[in-house]
Amino acid sequence: MLRATAGVMARNTSFSLKLILENIKRMTSNQAFTDQSVYLSILTATPAQEVKYFVEALLARLSAVQVAVQVINSRTGLAMLPFTDSVKGITFHLGETLLAEAHVRVGDQAGYAACLGRDLEQAIALAIVDALMQSKAATAKAEQRAILDFVATAAQQQQAEEMALLEKIEATRVELETF
Repeated sequence: MLRATAGVMARNTSFSLKLILENIKRMTSNQAFTDQSVYLSILTATPAQEVKYFVEALLARLSAVQVAVQVINSRTGLAMLPFTDSVKGITFHLGETLLAEAHVRVGDQAGYAACLGRDLEQAIALAIVDALMQSKAATAKAEQRAILDFVATAAQQQQAEEMALLEKIEATRVELETF
């Protein structure tokens, strides 16, 4: 989210790095990671291999308590990529983008996830996390705490990367004076 707007912010001299960093800290400290759109957004931005390893550990714990995991559907497909013009605010479609999606059932709870690219394993892993986070079963509570810890760590890493990027952008700022 910030990567797309960082270049625009760097060109606008009314923004200061300090203000931007304070807004990022406030935004992430007030958000609840239990909100579906928040944790899935963070996890889709996390490197796929890290998510897969984490979910493999979750699956090992789930098999120990005999919770069934069923992949209902997984596929790749194309979706239209919407974009909003920054000048007129008109939404248009840039074109098609490849995405992987998965629909799973963990115990009695369904989960769904989609991510850019064609990595079906990543989509299945994200769908398993989604199902566990939505589950009301008592057996899912320990996994939900582990997921929230993983999401919080991933969010902190992403925030640090965004701050480093913004600092690099700020370092290239040129202030011009008119005579």
